[in-house]
This record gives sequence, C-alpha cells and structure tokens, in this order.
Amino acid sequence: MKIRIITIICSLLLALCAAAQKKELNQAEAYLKSGKDFDKAEKLMVGLLQNPEHRANKKIYLMWYRSVVAQYEAANEKLYLKQKYDTAQFFGLIRRMYQVAESLDSVDARPDKKGRVRPDYRKRHAEQLNVLRHNLYSGGIYQYRKADYDKSYGFFSTYLDTGSQPLFSGYDYGVRDSIMPQVAYWATLSGYMLQRPDSVLRYADVALRDSSKREYVLQYMCEAYRWPKDSAYLADHRFDQDSAMVATLRLGMSEFPQHPYFFPRLADWYTAHMMPDSVLAIADRGLKVNPDNQLFLLAKSVAQLNLNQDNSCIATSQRLIELNDTLPEPYYNIAMVYLNKALMLEEQNEPRRNRDRLQQLYQLARPYMENYQRLAPDDQRRWAPALYRIYFNLNMGRQFDKIDKMMRKMK
Repeated sequence: MKIRIITIICSLLLALCAAAQKKELNQAEAYLKSGKDFDKAEKLMVGLLQNPEHRANKKIYLMWYRSVVAQYEAANEKLYLKQKYDTAQFFGLIRRMYQVAESLDSVDARPDKKGRVRPDYRKRHAEQLNVLRHNLYSGGIYQYRKADYDKSYGFFSTYLDTGSQPLFSGYDYGVRDSIMPQVAYWATLSGYMLQRPDSVLRYADVALRDSSKREYVLQYMCEAYRWPKDSAYLADHRFDQDSAMVATLRLGMSEFPQHPYFFPRLADWYTAHMMPDSVLAIADRGLKVNPDNQLFLLAKSVAQLNLNQDNSCIATSQRLIELNDTLPEPYYNIAMVYLNKALMLEEQNEPRRNRDRLQQLYQLARPYMENYQRLAPDDQRRWAPALYRIYFNLNMGRQFDKIDKMMRKMK
C-alpha cells in the first residue's frame, strides 16, 4: 500500500513539473513573438535548467538559444541604425550564443536507443555561428583593452575551443584558421595578466606557432611554471615545474639569445645549482651572436672565476673594462683571481720562499679591488675583507687601520 501511495505521489509531482515546464516554455514563446522582453524568455529557461530533471530536455535549450539569438538580433539592429548600445553587452550575447549552442549540441548528440547519433540542430547552428565567429576575437580584444582580462580570456578561449567542439566538427578550424595562433597568444597573455598558470599554459602550444610572438609566449610560460603549485592545470598534468621552467628557458635562450629575459634567469639557475660550466657554455653561445654583449661577458667572467680559469677570467674582465669601465664586477673578478692565487701560495706554508711572489700578487690585486670599492661603495661585505688582507700583507698601516675600524663596526 505504501509503495502504491509513493508511486502516485511521484506521478503527480512529475505531472506538475511537466505542466510548469510547458507553461514556462509557452510564456517564453509569447515573449519571443511579442518582439520584446527576450531577456525574460532567457531567464525562464535558465530557471528551468536549475532543475536537474530538465537538463536533458532539448526544447528548453533550444528556447534558450532562440531567446539569446533574439537579443543579439535586436542589438545588431540598433548598431546598424547607429543607435546607442552597450558594446560589451553586444559581444557578450555572441559568446553566450556559442555557449548555449554547445550545451544544446551536447544534449542533441546523445545516442538514441539504438546507439545512433543524429543531432537535429548541429548543422544549422554551426552555419549560423560560423559567420559570427570573428566577433569572439574582436570581443576578446575589446575586453583586453578595457583591462578586464578574465573576460578577454573567456572570449579567446571560446574562439579557440571551437576547434575541438563537436558542434563545429566539419569546419576544421585547427587546420584552416590561420589566426588561431594569434588568438592563442592573446589568450596566453590574458592568463599571464591574471597570473593564472592554467590559463597561461592551456593554449601555449598553439600560441608558440605565432612566430612574431614566440619569444614572449616562452617568457609567459616560464613565469607560469614559477607560480604557486596549486594550479588546476599543473595538478592535472603532473610534471616537474622546475624542470619545465629550465627546459623552456633553454629553448628561449637557444632561439632568442639576446632577449633580456632568458639568459640572466638561466644563468642564475645554473649558478644556484653550482653549474658554472653550464653558465660558461650559454655565455659563449650568446657571444657567438654578439661578441661585445656585456651581460654575456660578465657571466663568462664570473663562470671562469668559479672554474679557476684565471688567465681567461682576467682577459674576459679586461675586455669588459674596455667596453665599460664603470662596471664594478670585472674589477672584483680580476682582484679575486690574484687573491685566490695568493691564498694558494699561503697554504704552502713557505713564507720566505713565496714572499716576493705574494707581495706581487697583492700589489696586482690592490688597484682592482680599490676600483671595485669606488664603484660599489655599499658592497662592504665583499670589498672590506679583501682590502683588509691586501693592506695587511702590503704593510699599509694607515689604510689597514681604516678598514680594520670599518670591519669592527660591521660585526
């Protein structure tokens, strides 16, 4: 008896639900026929779809699509007649047409009882939307210029996703559309402005095909790999962010050696991981492109110092001084070559035999370290201990006392 009562109640509820659905569909139809209140028709359909039981009903999606199309056509007429209309709202309607049509298509393309897929609306809607597709790109550019990067990303994303949407399966946008890489660049840039790794990386492979923007896309990718690791994209794809960043830096350095982004960050990464030989290799690669690039020469000088390539370090540093005598680092590197040589002699613990050579090395180091002090006065923790050693070993009492007092205050 209880089961029978429950069945009756369920039947009544379904009947009431169907009646309410039919009523709202009829009301939406009336709005469309009236030539106004198209937005009210859309709201009715959106409300119906809040109920999970209605989400497989093609009639509701079709009415929703028609109501958005009606709003678009009314807006388009106003623009044609040069009447005032909200540009952002106009572009938004076009994007919503795509979103609703894609939702309808996903329901329309469900297999029937015999497993057949025969969508009723795909061809018609694809033809209609294909004509409007470029407006998605224009809408994205419009929102980007308004600095609404979340909306601009949405427009570009909708444009790009048409390449994989079943609704547009006969159009082969991924092959035939020559501006896909250009749109992907703008999507990647919008994601970069939002600092969302998943948005930067989602279309990066396509954006890299835009040769005029490739170096910038690689830069945005590197930055995305450095951002927090809780990104949905990074979690889904499960790769080592640090390795991906370094691989992208290497690619950027290989293709664009003079771009100001890739070399310094790759050199810093190699330095942090105690790989001076790798720093030297990329510096030499850069110098083949531009032999007088001061950044490459400076990195080479530091790498040679760390690799104990003393004569080469001095030669590279001297070349840097010839190009720019206001850079402090080459003076420091030359001074440290001589000081390191002196330290190695002192470790032999034969002061009498090595006395003259030690004096000579400290004399050679002195002017370079004093120049470094002059050019980098705030870097006391580097030049003060070095000058302390030099003045002590050269028996320069007045200069030594001054440095000694300074170092006592530093402790």
